[in-house]
Amino acid sequence: MNDQPYRAPVEPAPGALPTSYWPGLEDHEHSRWYTERFRTMARHGEDLQGESRLVDTLAPRRARLLDAGCGPGRHGGHLARLGHQVVGVDIDPLLVEAAREDHPDATWLVGDLASLDLAAQGEGEPFDGVLVAGNVMDFIGEGYRAAAVGRLAAHVRPDGFMVVGCRVERGFTPDELDAALPGTGLVLEHRFATWDLRPFQPHSDFCVSILRAGDRGGGR
Repeated sequence: MNDQPYRAPVEPAPGALPTSYWPGLEDHEHSRWYTERFRTMARHGEDLQGESRLVDTLAPRRARLLDAGCGPGRHGGHLARLGHQVVGVDIDPLLVEAAREDHPDATWLVGDLASLDLAAQGEGEPFDGVLVAGNVMDFIGEGYRAAAVGRLAAHVRPDGFMVVGCRVERGFTPDELDAALPGTGLVLEHRFATWDLRPFQPHSDFCVSILRAGDRGGGR
């Protein structure tokens, strides 16, 4: 494995408006490194499933769940093994290919969260819950982040939930998430500092937000 360090999103060129800063779209070796990194961690028995354990706690049994920005599928794959019906979506085809190889019990699709329309890919049924793990939102272009929140919200059934992880001081922040919520039908239900639900404090550097979809009056 190429044990290169994690690379932060690259700023777009002047005048460019990319929907994603994910480096693997241009550097396929980065995607391969990223996939092998988590495969190696799994082989070594490291705990990679804190996020999916929280989603499993929130979800009804045999729920329909969306892993948004799924990468190579470690979260969605775990949820599928727990008996949930999982759809994962990522903008990087190489990561989706790895997810299909490692976690065949879930459905893995290539898609852009900023314009997501899973009905067009044969997955029109709304979801009981959506997971947006780690720093997924950081890799979406700044001008498209609110649109991505709205597109994900449109895939949540009434009374369903969405869980979003983000850093507090840089990238996509809790304040940016809150500003994107009006008009989506989602409201903030809980906010924690970690995936194992430690209290969110003024000094916290990470935030886990649990959002709830209200009644949309008969549909999406």
